[in-house]
Amino acid sequence: MEKVPMTIEGFQKLETELHRLKAVERPRIIQAIAEARAHGDLSENAEYHAAKEAQGLNESKVAELEDKLSRAEVIDTTKMSGDKIKFGATVSLIDEDTDEKVKYKIVGEMEADVREGKISISSPIARALIGKGKGDTAEVTTPKGAKSYEITKIEWK
Repeated sequence: MEKVPMTIEGFQKLETELHRLKAVERPRIIQAIAEARAHGDLSENAEYHAAKEAQGLNESKVAELEDKLSRAEVIDTTKMSGDKIKFGATVSLIDEDTDEKVKYKIVGEMEADVREGKISISSPIARALIGKGKGDTAEVTTPKGAKSYEITKIEWK
């Protein structure tokens, strides 16, 4: 059983989502099924079939989250340090072609969200950054072509 690395914040976010699916969504869907059943003939009852499908999707998501949480290897990034990039590092970069500055935190797959500046440990850019230090250059192959980033800062938050 493979461990899933994740930050404390990511673990808490998944726990919150799991609780919401079980305590809010599950009862809402059960109520929708009960209301649809009351309409009679189930074979041609679109509301019933939609509610049953929603129930299946919800239970699938619950099972997936329970699996990830049970295999989670929670890593406290505030207690990490070092001058080489690894899981949990917050990295400041400069795109060497456009001089655009970006900042990413390397996190587990389940908590990655580029809009929040969190990238997955398995993403191409994270793989290119792992093991490098401040001042190094990372070459990343993206769908839009090769990119080159200079590492300007490594933080542990």
